[in-house]
Amino acid sequence: MDFDLSEEQRLLKDSVDGLLADSYDFEQRKKYAKEKGGWSKPIWGKLAEQGLLGLPFSEDDGGFGAGAVETMLVMEALGKALVLEPYIATVVLGGGFLRHGGSAEQKAAHVPSIIDGSKTLAFAQLEKNSRYDLADVTTTAKKKGDGWVIDGEKFVVLNGASADTLVVTARTKGSQRDRSGVGVFLVPANAKGVSIEGYPTQDLLHAADITFKGVEVGKDAAIGDPENALPLIERVVDEARIAMCAEAVGAMDESLKSTVEYLKTRTQFGVPIGTFQVLQHRAADMFVALEQARSMSYFATMASDIKDAKERANAVAAAKVQIGKSAKFIGQQSIQLHGGIGMTMEAKIGHYFKRLTMFENTFGDTDYHLARVTEQGGLI
Repeated sequence: MDFDLSEEQRLLKDSVDGLLADSYDFEQRKKYAKEKGGWSKPIWGKLAEQGLLGLPFSEDDGGFGAGAVETMLVMEALGKALVLEPYIATVVLGGGFLRHGGSAEQKAAHVPSIIDGSKTLAFAQLEKNSRYDLADVTTTAKKKGDGWVIDGEKFVVLNGASADTLVVTARTKGSQRDRSGVGVFLVPANAKGVSIEGYPTQDLLHAADITFKGVEVGKDAAIGDPENALPLIERVVDEARIAMCAEAVGAMDESLKSTVEYLKTRTQFGVPIGTFQVLQHRAADMFVALEQARSMSYFATMASDIKDAKERANAVAAAKVQIGKSAKFIGQQSIQLHGGIGMTMEAKIGHYFKRLTMFENTFGDTDYHLARVTEQGGLI
């Protein structure tokens, strides 16, 4: 298998790296985190100007028709810079539902605004007791005339407080954990009956708890089949997992570089601590863990085009297991090798550790995905 980048992909990588190098160092990130919503609108505009928000959308919809590899390159760069802007929530998740399940009318209504940066989305899926089960849905969508009435609660909705449109999972029939009877609906964030309580998460991203009380939407709000949308949900969430794996690799890469640089400059007993063999061994182990994670990120990226849903899910779960293990190891080692300074808000290494910890627990932690791989008879 050829892992070399094409000329266009190298140009994309250089473009994204250059943009973030110029406008997203650690001090600038602190300022962006204090802006309304916890991220920078001007930076979002720059991402739009470079075409990054339209990357995965088809040319017919005004995008660039790029694939999983291009998304991987962007996500690695975003991970290295600890970018706060809602790329996953809007482009990968929200955009994914529109790309794979949206009607021509839905795409026309939302995709151009995503591409030009004027609209952001949020995926409202997690419920109080659902954990990582995408089929565990108690929020209801009941027919009313030609439309629907949505009632329920969603929690830890990334970008939920800033989004213009919410992509909401709701049950149209059946009991709580039935695989059938789950639909996906587009709900304006300012619709009557929507209550949003936003807050920062541990990694300085922003999420929200959202309540829906008698929220009425039209018949055009349903994405795909409102009684059988779980396969669509699983596909889009798998794509988000793949993208987040690439983001985690970028964060681990930068964590290792920062740690090695610290070992070269921090002195003890009159010499840099990087000259101590035991610390060199730790750094070497971190490098091995990083390359294992990078390989599995590539594997998951290639697997995104697999048509068989079970085979694709197994590959993604395997990648999430290895990258989760690597993220935990590299994060912990980075903090330990930085010593007490690594625990302070002023040191960027602690922020990488928090981001990696949140990654490990998003859309299924390591234990959850290890169980998935085991059930499918896969190997780690």
